[in-house]
Amino acid sequence: MPSRADRNQDPPPSRRPPGGKRGLSIVGIGPGGLDQMTGRAGDTIAGADCVIGNGLYLDQIAPLLRGKEIIRSSMGREVERARMAVELACSRAVAVVSGGDPGVYGMASIVLEVLERSGLDIPVEVVPGVTAATAAASRLGAPLSGDFVVASLSDLLTPREEIERRLDLAFRMGVPVVLYNPRSRGRRDHLAAALALARDHLPPETPVGIVKDAYREGEMTAVTTLGEATDGIEGVDMHSVIIIGGRETRIWRRGEDAKGIITPRGYERKYLY
Repeated sequence: MPSRADRNQDPPPSRRPPGGKRGLSIVGIGPGGLDQMTGRAGDTIAGADCVIGNGLYLDQIAPLLRGKEIIRSSMGREVERARMAVELACSRAVAVVSGGDPGVYGMASIVLEVLERSGLDIPVEVVPGVTAATAAASRLGAPLSGDFVVASLSDLLTPREEIERRLDLAFRMGVPVVLYNPRSRGRRDHLAAALALARDHLPPETPVGIVKDAYREGEMTAVTTLGEATDGIEGVDMHSVIIIGGRETRIWRRGEDAKGIITPRGYERKYLY
């Protein structure tokens, strides 16, 4: 295990690996189904010799993987996955798949860091995908039409105190806040604490949207308020996304029924419609 001092040193000078067809792609596959992937993502995976990823994400794109070498990994082994991808990309076309967008709580940062440290001159591309925030938002209506903040409640890599400090600042801004990784078996109270922080700065009628497994089998969507949200979080897990509205966010209605959530962008202040 390298020391902190070793990790902070400048990367070695670039060196060109041997091999013919080679390269590294970090591909976002979106929220789940093949129909939610970009064309570029599908083409990149189709052109790869080897596809590496978390088993959950590989299962979602199984039809694209026929005839390829598949390397399955599990949650918590991201560094190992990145090292393997860089090594294989010296002589092969390798695609590392990441749920959602690889640059948003995905694999892009660790793969690029490992590549940088290796000093290898390997062609690399980050292929974007639909991230969980926008996938969930589309199921709720238009809660993120202007400025918003995305935060993860996972304290695996970020201390809980720092997460709560950032959340407090975000809720003070009065813009919608999207919560990733809201609740797990080991973090039963983090979401309740985040909602309590929100109530320090926002009124109880502030809309809250809960989306579980967006665009996947078993999808569930609920609309509630900040004052009542704590009562409905028992079913929230790591496959869920929570969107807490801002000061201008409201319930979107058609007739008497609550249909979703909308954050007006401000057209009503300038136009008549």
